[in-house]
Amino acid sequence: MMPGGLTGEAKAVPSPVDTARAQQRAVAALTEGEKSELVAEGESAKERNAEITFSSLPLERMRGFGTGEVPVNAQRCLTQAIYYEAGFEPEDGKRAVAQVVLNRVRHPAYPNSVCGVVYQGSNQRVCQFSFTCDGSLGRRPAAGAWASAERIARDALSGRVEESVGTATHYHADYVVPRWAYSLGKVRQLGSHIFYRFNGGLGSARAFNARYSAAELIPSVRLADTVEDGIADVPTGLFENGLTVAPDVQDRHATNDIGGRIDTTKGWRLELPKAGKYRQLIANHGQHQAAASTTVADTVGDAQPAPGLMTNLSSKDPEPGA
Repeated sequence: MMPGGLTGEAKAVPSPVDTARAQQRAVAALTEGEKSELVAEGESAKERNAEITFSSLPLERMRGFGTGEVPVNAQRCLTQAIYYEAGFEPEDGKRAVAQVVLNRVRHPAYPNSVCGVVYQGSNQRVCQFSFTCDGSLGRRPAAGAWASAERIARDALSGRVEESVGTATHYHADYVVPRWAYSLGKVRQLGSHIFYRFNGGLGSARAFNARYSAAELIPSVRLADTVEDGIADVPTGLFENGLTVAPDVQDRHATNDIGGRIDTTKGWRLELPKAGKYRQLIANHGQHQAAASTTVADTVGDAQPAPGLMTNLSSKDPEPGA
């Protein structure tokens, strides 16, 4: 016998890579495939969400992210996540979304960079954050909400911690119930978002031990550098079911967007309708749109349309996409 009761046979110690892969498999089993399907929507979802009890596990405080100088792209990606996921939520809700992103950066089951986490799956079957693949990035942000998101991103990357959500790695809007909500620990509701952590060792603070890579690359899936092309000065409204940004008549949102995950194999396709169909879709807006156009013209003058949007369609125009 060796000291401590061990035999002479050496015991295999899993490598960090093997441990990370095991955690990735465990995470996928909890949140992907059938687990990502919706079990309720709308008012019935709100009732069912209320029936899910909060976890009895104590909230653990995460370490501040402060890692010295952070690449510019990290702030850009985190600002995008805050704006498109929670741009019109209460401030603590915005900070909680930022905390979820940074928690994932430190968890071995996820990419170890901010942009890696935010854009995970944008070129694959499942987008982790739906705004990266549902066309939302083609919309010009509202100035006030973008500035708020940018400030919160700066704070989070400088070490500010949103303690109210602890080690949360997931959230969803309260008007849907994904099946994975029953597999994770519900920790907090802030605004319309409900936040969750992994149960057991996967969700304990000591599991968040991945090293930040500082390799911040924004994938080419991005539609346009919308902020540098201009920021809208008019408010864009509040959230509606199925949307990750404020509603707009020109939006093209998938019906299976569940507030943070979108499976592009389940009937999702990004396309522009033919001109006649487009006019039919917006026909009901009629006088409302005419009045809104007058107000916007008085407010922003000769503002240029946001990148990626078709404007001034008429019967003489070619079919969009033709």
